[in-house]
Amino acid sequence: MNTAHKRSPLSSIPGYSKNAVLQLIIASGVGFISYHLIRVITVLGGAKMSFFGEHFTPNLALPPWQAFGSKVWTLATYGWTHNGFWELFSNMIWLYAFGVIVQTLIGYKQVIPLFVYALIMGGLFYELSQLIPGETFMARGYVIGAQAGIVALAVAALTLAPNYRFHLAPTFSIPIAVIAIIFFALMVMNSDLHGASLFLLLGGAVTGFTYVKLLQSGFKPGTWPYDIFAKLDRMASPDEKQLREKNSRKRNSVLNKMQDRGFTQNRIDEILEKIHQKGYNALTNEEKEILMKASKDNES
Repeated sequence: MNTAHKRSPLSSIPGYSKNAVLQLIIASGVGFISYHLIRVITVLGGAKMSFFGEHFTPNLALPPWQAFGSKVWTLATYGWTHNGFWELFSNMIWLYAFGVIVQTLIGYKQVIPLFVYALIMGGLFYELSQLIPGETFMARGYVIGAQAGIVALAVAALTLAPNYRFHLAPTFSIPIAVIAIIFFALMVMNSDLHGASLFLLLGGAVTGFTYVKLLQSGFKPGTWPYDIFAKLDRMASPDEKQLREKNSRKRNSVLNKMQDRGFTQNRIDEILEKIHQKGYNALTNEEKEILMKASKDNES
């Protein structure tokens, strides 16, 4: 996996069902719209402006450590919305830039699990860092945003292909290392050097690096959700090949019974062809009896 990549994968964009990056962007957009739409509805419904922040956001965003014990589920929810549109827009640009590289190099089935694991690990780093003495590690309200997941994708892309170059023109390209440095610098600046927020980013970075190293060691920590869905799909919709094999076994069993009774496949085919050409009423009593016995065998 540690090879130099000089061409951008953007020229070949997979469809939605196999484009995990696009799925993440759409999911983030839906989360953002839903979050702020609920805010507008509550205000238009007559609730005070503070109602949303007091009763809805605390059940979605990462809370201060003191409240985390009763809101552990926020590890799975805080990363799917953003405070403002431009925050969402810039994060999705970075997600696309690094996510496409990861998707191209290790497959679309690794992108969403990596992103989700990073959100969870980043959230844990954020909460546990608040146990460190000092004001810089104290929580500053509630935290939402996909920063930890995007940092994980950036670190994963850098680990997979450190020599990758973004081709902006036929004769102009930028190394991924330069893009990554700019990205990390912006993430640190946006954190205001807040200790707990920096630990959130660190959790994402550790997840991205560890995930790639596990893949390179032969482990596949992200395929199990797809395996479960595939199994459920097979249970709901039996595989055509298995159905053909089952029907073939049943057909052979019926033919064996027919042959034991003196029937042959050629004889059955002749009768069926006669029905096709002249209709059922054209069969003799003997032919009707053969067909009836074959039908009974098939039902058994």
